[in-house]
Amino acid sequence: MKTIMTIKTILIDDERKALAILKNKLQRLCPNVQIIAESQSPKEGIELIKSLKPDLVFLDIAMPELSGFDVLKQFENPDFEIIFATAFDNYAIEAIKHCAIGYLVKPVDNKDLVVAVANAENNIGDKSALQKNKQLIENLGVQTFQKKKIIIPSVEGLEFIKIENIVHCEGEAGYTKIHLKEGKPLLSSNSIGHFNKLLEHSDFYLVHKSHLINLSYIEKYLNEGYVILTGNAKIPVSRNRRQEFLDQLKS
Repeated sequence: MKTIMTIKTILIDDERKALAILKNKLQRLCPNVQIIAESQSPKEGIELIKSLKPDLVFLDIAMPELSGFDVLKQFENPDFEIIFATAFDNYAIEAIKHCAIGYLVKPVDNKDLVVAVANAENNIGDKSALQKNKQLIENLGVQTFQKKKIIIPSVEGLEFIKIENIVHCEGEAGYTKIHLKEGKPLLSSNSIGHFNKLLEHSDFYLVHKSHLINLSYIEKYLNEGYVILTGNAKIPVSRNRRQEFLDQLKS
């Protein structure tokens, strides 16, 4: 029988109503979450985290004084799991998902909340929070999409890969082979759909249901419906995607 993990949790959100709603949902839907403190002040929240050492922090992004990201940056070794909350910040969501960190879009959906807590519980067991949080802080300082890094779980641990080093991603039976500019390909247990969402940007294009390419590495487009990438990889372009793909290249 699996032991239920108690997750010591702190809630930080400047909106009193949002804080109350989140607390109520957690108490009803996530019995393993033990709320040890809550605060509407990010500065007070920093002190609470330092003194109480939680397993998990729910952290609103858009707050006066300090943003949720600013709160994270106050810790030299942020080894706690985080679930960010945001109402609309697309840039924030992009930065967070690249680092495999949890986030919720307000208003918080019950099912999304339960899934986020379950993922956090698994991550607490893996003890990977410190690496991911540090990578998020690094990515936030990088404005160019290609210079950012994504985190790819592998058999040996976590691989931190610069987006600019990814030539293309190839889907294989539910797995994804990530072909790099240098070095051997990486095999991920995540599907090609996962990487299509993770790398959702004008620099990448899903030319085929099994092939996501970095447009920066296109050497040639062949009229019969193939692209040649750096390294001479020949990738098929689906017939129903060719015109849109060519329009994107021209733009």
